[in-house]
Amino acid sequence: MRVAFGEGLLELGEELEDLVVLTADVAKPTQAIGFGERFPHRFLNVGIAEQDMVDIAAGLALSEKVPVAVAFAPFMMRAWEQVRSTIARCSLNVKLVGTHSGLSAADEGASHQSLEDVALMRVLPNMTVVVPGDREEVKEATRAIVESKGPAYMRIGRDEDARFLEEEFRLGRAVVLKDGSDVAVFSNGYLTSEVLAAAEGAPVDAMVIHVPTVKPLDSSTVLSAARRTGAAVCVEEHSVIGGMGSAVSELLSEEYPIHVRRMGVGDTFGESGTYRELLEKHRLTATHIREAMVEAAKRRGTR
Repeated sequence: MRVAFGEGLLELGEELEDLVVLTADVAKPTQAIGFGERFPHRFLNVGIAEQDMVDIAAGLALSEKVPVAVAFAPFMMRAWEQVRSTIARCSLNVKLVGTHSGLSAADEGASHQSLEDVALMRVLPNMTVVVPGDREEVKEATRAIVESKGPAYMRIGRDEDARFLEEEFRLGRAVVLKDGSDVAVFSNGYLTSEVLAAAEGAPVDAMVIHVPTVKPLDSSTVLSAARRTGAAVCVEEHSVIGGMGSAVSELLSEEYPIHVRRMGVGDTFGESGTYRELLEKHRLTATHIREAMVEAAKRRGTR
């Protein structure tokens, strides 16, 4: 994921002279280093000072630049107050990218696992929140947020390198990857690949909907899937509180109440382990998702 992000930044740097990239001393692990080497006069390493990075990015945006501020996702949240009070409140054209998100920094332990960032960014007015699924979509989403106006936050993982999406990314659009009639499964990030694996050979007819833009949510596609299936499962590499599953649940509770099962990390911090071990621990692998599909389908029509 981060390699694709670095490639995307380089492509954009060749095209957009106003693009400026900032990091908080993590240029190499986030892969922003390639941009810094190619365009040193448009690259700033502020040191381990995420709050300063965000405020400098705000100033650059006010100077008609297009700043992309890059940090590890959990440490980007250090600057949440600056993001809220300066960037979001003034709707500045700053792009924030949090890498090593979710459980992907697995062996680094709880301090490096961001399970709250989508919730924190989603609650801010004016903020667009994006969670792309595979490496090509990371590149497309990078371009989309840079070319859009206003503040945006994109979270990407560390080493996942899957390629399983064919639809071109479009900001604000959810994509039906597989039609179905028994249960709608909403997901984003790398876990969409686990959902696709779960749906294959499942004893129920599952509709798979990839939701790379959490905010603004594609209400039309979510509601259409809910009406067709009558039950839903939401799968994400984030706390079950405040993320994509919450966004879907909030919409459906108001517009079309159905049974919704949210799958993610429970109300807990992370811990050390391999990435696959942690996905298994939190029941986010294809086997567990398939079980959830079946259970949710049994509750079709119950509210």
